[in-house]
Order: sequence, then structure tokens, then C-alpha cells
Amino acid sequence: MTTLNETHDPQLESWVMSANDLDNDFPIQNLPFGVFRRRASAVLASRGDASREHVSREYFRIGVAIGDRILDLSSCARTDTSLAVAINEALDDPRASVLNGLMSKGPKVWSALRLALSRALRSDAKDRGALRDCLVAQADAEHAVSAHIGDYTDFYTSIHHATTIGKLFRPDNPLLPNYKWVPIGYHGRTSTIGVSGQCFHRPVGQTMPPGADQPIVGPCKRLDYELEVGVFIGRGNEADNDPGNDDEHCGAVPIPIVSAEQHVFGLCLLNDWSARDIQAWEYQPLGPFLSKNFATTISPWIVTLEALAPFRTSWQRPDGDPQPLPYLDHAAVRDEGAFDIQLEASLATAKSNAAGDAAMRLSQTSFRHAYWTIAQMVAHHTINGCRLRPGDLFGSGTESGPTAEEAGSMIELSNGGKTPFALANGETRTFLEDGDSVVLRAWCEDRNVRRGAAGGSRRIGFGECRGTVLPAR
Repeated sequence: MTTLNETHDPQLESWVMSANDLDNDFPIQNLPFGVFRRRASAVLASRGDASREHVSREYFRIGVAIGDRILDLSSCARTDTSLAVAINEALDDPRASVLNGLMSKGPKVWSALRLALSRALRSDAKDRGALRDCLVAQADAEHAVSAHIGDYTDFYTSIHHATTIGKLFRPDNPLLPNYKWVPIGYHGRTSTIGVSGQCFHRPVGQTMPPGADQPIVGPCKRLDYELEVGVFIGRGNEADNDPGNDDEHCGAVPIPIVSAEQHVFGLCLLNDWSARDIQAWEYQPLGPFLSKNFATTISPWIVTLEALAPFRTSWQRPDGDPQPLPYLDHAAVRDEGAFDIQLEASLATAKSNAAGDAAMRLSQTSFRHAYWTIAQMVAHHTINGCRLRPGDLFGSGTESGPTAEEAGSMIELSNGGKTPFALANGETRTFLEDGDSVVLRAWCEDRNVRRGAAGGSRRIGFGECRGTVLPAR
């Protein structure tokens, strides 16, 4: 597990002044990675040539969020600074447009680069003058998915969500017997994963109307969001090099749980949009298909496990539940394998947007309620020889807490669509309507720091994950 070091010092401040605001998601103690470029309008404005109708777009490149700015690592790499040396050592190509190369290097390289970034951005850093020109305003930036995602697996780690959903379909037997023994997951589609700001058309598929004797084809009527944590794999597992096996595609060595987190680059927010009516008709016997593959939205910034180290917490099974099998169990996982990350889902409707109102909160919960940990997901995924590669993505599954107010989806909030719930502006919903935007946010926060107490840890935020529903084609 990641230990605390000088980068976690809550007293550190940055010469990027906005990073010192206690409410900012991106203090110097965070330093998440992403991929960005300046919007065309920002490029024109910086050139003072607003009369031009067309401008060649900049290339996407790797950046680090600091306050309300982005530190452009490709620009930093060309400066005469100690940070440039660290960047060129960590990145095979500082002009890379995805993070896969850095992800493949492993924790020692990630930690060394994070330390160099922290020292270069501190208020007393000697190279701050040389690095000021490497900053880009976040307001002027647009993002891309931060990695080439080879494979995407969505898990089902919230027992509260699984139980609530189970009650809707199996009131007498809501939780299937395998749930407490095995981390359930399914293989998702990578081609429709998009970054925050993604807009997608309401999906179309087969549904079976109540009382009908054959299905119909049409737009989904029960469109839902799912509040999830995304897990980006860093270094993959080793290929199986048994004698006589010279095919790199034959399999890989399982990752033991004790070292599983060394293969995790970081976390993001993930919205696994779901067409509940399509899902109800198609999911047996093989699970989700068209109900899930039309869109998945992730946040642009990847927060490293090292940044989240101050917010680790113990992971425990409730009394009376079966304990995990040995390959899913380890003392370190029990002691600090969970993360107390606050998760929030909000809704902006066409009406609220027209009125200029902020998105309205639907629910808030914590990732610490997850029944399975990140390390257990990695260990289970590879026990059969499955090969993980840098940039592979896991979804945690919908994260819901133990109370009704902590539900991570509309199907829970509306009791399966039977009970409309009120929004702050007087509208009601059971499922999403065209024009609705779902906004996910996440953060870790130590209230002692806000009160000025000694010690503690600075707020670590994830930024925003926003997606918007367009009418069906």
C-alpha cells in the first residue's frame, strides 16, 4: 500500500495561487494526469487573430491539473529545469497524446515524477519563472480520453446496489448466492467510452412491453445513469513464460493480491449509462449488451493512488458474511484497502439550464461502502491467466450506500420507476429525459484541515464527469 511522503504535507502551497484555495479540487497534494489541448477559440485569442475563421487545432498532450490551470508537460520538457529532466526520464515521448507509456512504467517511476512535479510547483520553487509559460487555463482547454483503452471490464462491487436491484426482480431472494464469494463483472465496449462533455443519442433496442407476446423495437424509455469509480490499469501482468509457450497471447501470470495495487495507475469517475428496459429483456442468460454499449462517460483527470493515500481506510466484511477466499484476502487489504472517496450525482435539466440554475444533487455516498476492493478486482480478474495491459479500464459498478439517499442510480431513487422523485426546481423524474445532463463529482476531504487544525490532509478532488442525453435518432 502507498505510504505517506513529503508530497502529502498539508502545509505545502503552490506558486499557482488558485491551488491554495481549500475548495479547489486540484491542490499541489493532488496532481492528477490527463490529456488536453487548447480550444480553437483560445488559440485564436492567444494569437490576437480573431478574424480568422479557421485555425489548425493543437495536438492533444499530457497535462497535470494544478488549481485552475494545467501544467503542459510537453512544454515543461523543453525547459532548462530539473522538472524537464524528470519528465524526459518518465515519458518516452513527452509529446505523447495518451498516458499508456507512463502507465506502463510502474509505481517507482510514477512516484518519482509526482515528487518532481510537487517540488517544481511549490511556492518556493526556484524554477517557477521558467515554468509559468507552461500553464494553460483549464477554462481554455478541451480533453480527450486519457489513454488508449484496450479492454474495459465493469464490476458490481456495491452490495447495497445489488440488493436493492435484486429486490425489484426477486423480492424473496434479492442477492444471488455467488455475490459474496466472487467479484462479479462483465466485459464492456471501449469504442463508445467518451470523456466528460460527451453527448449521445437515446439508445434504441428491443423491449418487451408488459402483457405483450412479442418484443418491439424503439427508443429506450427507462434511461439511467450509474455513479461509478473508474480504475485505470498501469503496468500489466507478465506473460506466461512456461517452457514450450512462445505465444505472448496464450495467457499471463496471475497478479497476487499483495501486489495488485502496484498495477493500478489511478482512479477517475465513470458513468455507465444504462437502458433499463432494454436490459430487462436482453440480460438473460448472458448479461448486458445493447443496454450498456451505447455510451460510457469518464472524467478527464486520473487521480493517482499515491495522491489518495491519506484517505485510505479499513475494509471489513459484515459479521456473518463469508470471508474472502485466500487469493482475495490479505492483511494489508483489510487494514487499508478501501478509500473514503465522497461520490455525488447531480442533474441539470433543460428547464434548469434555461433558468441558469446549478445542477441539482440527486445523491451522495462513499466508495468506502464497496463490498469488493480495487486490489480484489485486479487479483480476481487475472487468476485465470487473463492479461491486463496499460490503459485497461475497470468500472466499480454502481456505488450506492446503505441509505436510500445514497443511491447511485435512478432505478433505485424511483423504486424501479414506480415512484417519481422531486427535483429542487419542482420537476420530477423516474428516469432521464432528453436534454438532461448528469454531473458526477468526487472528492476526499479532511474537515480538520478546513477548521485549521494541525495535521490532516488537503482536499483531493476528481473534477467533473458530465454527459448529456440527446433525442433518439
